[in-house]
Amino acid sequence: MDTLFWRLKDENLLPRKYFEVDFPMIVARKIHNIKSKPPLSKPIMESHSGDSLLIDSHSLDSSRYSIVGADLRSSSDLEEKLRKHSLDTHLPTLLVAECVLVYMTPQQSASLLKWAASTFPVAMVINYEQVNMRDRFGQIMIENLQRRHCNLAGVELCSSLDSQRERLLGSGWDNAHAVDMMKVYSFLPQADVKRIEALEFLDEKELFEQLMQHYCICWASKDSSNLGLANIDF
Repeated sequence: MDTLFWRLKDENLLPRKYFEVDFPMIVARKIHNIKSKPPLSKPIMESHSGDSLLIDSHSLDSSRYSIVGADLRSSSDLEEKLRKHSLDTHLPTLLVAECVLVYMTPQQSASLLKWAASTFPVAMVINYEQVNMRDRFGQIMIENLQRRHCNLAGVELCSSLDSQRERLLGSGWDNAHAVDMMKVYSFLPQADVKRIEALEFLDEKELFEQLMQHYCICWASKDSSNLGLANIDF
């Protein structure tokens, strides 16, 4: 269960509206959890204004939170469902994908990214997934996943940081950046690093570093309102 909406509400950082998209079967389970657990349902009700919530087996829509069951491989179906839940494409929009695009073919992920770039005039997309997958460590990761019948259909685009950037630029985004997670880890405040590492003894530091070098964060933006999105960097 992704708890970002609830954490943002607790910190008084909610956007105008928060949308969550997943496969219909997954969304049905999430809606069941929300309905049956007051700590999840109460914040949605507290932030809601207007009439009663719109809810069915594969979607829930309030004034500040919406969860939609959709297949990201069909941009037209996705857009129809989001607009039904009052998506305003003219507002600055942040799109976040966490190990999502790698499970789509390059053609499917390109179609989704092109749709987003053409739909939102002021937007940023953040993508977290694998990188450097052509080296031996990356191949071992792929083989381990294949043994679990987990196919990374888009892994060819995860060959390097450059391939990640090029994918975004080739899909209509104005600028793109990418850094591996080891780089991100090095940017963390040292006090936080010491606190985290003290929680559990790290005896395989080399393995940890290899793993961090095989995941990355990529981000790209379009900024017709000149909000300075292109200047956001580590």
